[in-house]
Amino acid sequence: MSPIDRREFLRYCALGLGMLVGGPVLTACRPRPSPTPAPPSPTPLPTSPPPVSPTPSPSPALSATPTVALEYPHLAVARGGEPEDLVRRAVEALGGMGRFVHPGDDVIIKPNICVAYHTYEYAATTNPWVVGALVRMCYEAGARRVRVMDHPFGGTPEEAYARSGIADQVRAAGGEMEAMARFKFKETEIPEGLDLRRCAIYEDVLKADVVINVPIAKHHSLARLTLGMKNLMGTIWDRPAMHRNLGQRLADLASRIRPALTVVDAVRILTAHGPTGGNLEDVRKLDTIIASPDIVAADAFAATLFGLRPKDLDYVRAGAAMGLGRADLENLRIAEV
Repeated sequence: MSPIDRREFLRYCALGLGMLVGGPVLTACRPRPSPTPAPPSPTPLPTSPPPVSPTPSPSPALSATPTVALEYPHLAVARGGEPEDLVRRAVEALGGMGRFVHPGDDVIIKPNICVAYHTYEYAATTNPWVVGALVRMCYEAGARRVRVMDHPFGGTPEEAYARSGIADQVRAAGGEMEAMARFKFKETEIPEGLDLRRCAIYEDVLKADVVINVPIAKHHSLARLTLGMKNLMGTIWDRPAMHRNLGQRLADLASRIRPALTVVDAVRILTAHGPTGGNLEDVRKLDTIIASPDIVAADAFAATLFGLRPKDLDYVRAGAAMGLGRADLENLRIAEV
């Protein structure tokens, strides 16, 4: 090997040795990078949901104002005044007509227009201004339609409606008078009846959204008094069949036709020779209206206007026994207005 080659060889050897020795030294002199943190270990999923601490009930002082259930009177009695005013006061005491009639309702009002013989002064038919007031109040509550009807046994419906004065007052209030057509009386089961198990009932009464029963308080030769439950006989075709076991059968009928509201007209009452009357000496002017959603309670109270007790009327006793309403006046909330 030539000298030049030997020197070159030795230089390369020195360079190689320097790299072997200096590499670690240079590496040690460089700044060390911050170590990358290891990712956290995944949290194991619980085998069951963690327990939830119960939310404490809010303190009564911090709670919202609780809703208080309104306790309406069972019955309202208005005395002294004009017929429309009496009706409005009595119904308002029960919570107003809006409690019974809602917007869009089809309403049937059933007064007593039994005969075409006498005007309202003879107290055989319901006071026309009482009926007219109820028609107005139903429309004020949003009723879609209000019809007034009865099934007279003396004279035609049209004659009885006109003679009683009711037709004029109903039309003035925007209502309709309807003659009850024979073909609309349909054989109907009375599931809760104890004696009367079926009879022909006017089907529109059964289909109406709301039925308001408006009897006049008057003497009756067989039932003792015609009141709310007795007034429902005007919704059926075969009334003579009711006279067998009348008290129970009236209660049976009331179990099938359940008025939302009963308004007893005692502006004038007929004290004798009912149900048709004809003698003004038998009429007493009381200027009183009784209203209740409970037909039994309404009749029970109306009996007292004649010096009778609720238990003196067979249909009141039967209705209370069947659970159709209450006759224990001493335990009822009665608003005297």
